[in-house]
Amino acid sequence: MSVNTPGHALRDESRNDLVDGVSADRSAETKAAFKTTEFIAYVVAVVGVLVASALVGDSAGRGDVFLADKAWLYVTLLTVGYMVSRGLAKAGVRAHRDA
Repeated sequence: MSVNTPGHALRDESRNDLVDGVSADRSAETKAAFKTTEFIAYVVAVVGVLVASALVGDSAGRGDVFLADKAWLYVTLLTVGYMVSRGLAKAGVRAHRDA
């Protein structure tokens, strides 16, 4: 379990600074998007799809079974999924204007 301390409880109003060295630099997001594990998973999945599409070729005379258009469709779906996940991650974060 974690305990959240409201921002106003961290301030000492008489001194107009923060108590116990807690930083006042709060942003709307805890990490930059490129530092998240979901971004790493997204990049790995996109590279995997594109590499698989490039490597899969003619098998037993059936022709190429993983064409570029299908690979790019999967990349598009991965991108939409990543954008939705980032949107959900940011939806729960309070910005300064919400306080």
